[in-house]
Amino acid sequence: MHKILRSAVALVLFVSTPILAVHAEAAESGAQEAAYGAGSVFSTLLYAPAKTGFCLVGAVTSGLTLPFGGTETAGKVATAACGGTWTITPDTLRGKEPLRFMGGDGKR
Repeated sequence: MHKILRSAVALVLFVSTPILAVHAEAAESGAQEAAYGAGSVFSTLLYAPAKTGFCLVGAVTSGLTLPFGGTETAGKVATAACGGTWTITPDTLRGKEPLRFMGGDGKR
């Protein structure tokens, strides 16, 4: 009787171990997602005001460039200053998306 009971307990433990490992892995993945989401929000709260200030300076510079360089040059200045990434996503933190502070065509 004890031998059958030990065998049954051993079988249950053997079968449940991979199931528990998969559950723990899924919980860790959820925690990681939450951490990346929180990091995304926090870093965007720090990044957006700096990006806004840079865009405002670029808009003023673009306006000053307009009389001397024409509309094409002023447009390039405005695009470089105000283009690019405005929010930091979880994929940006993972390295799957680039963070581009300046906009433009990327041919530099």
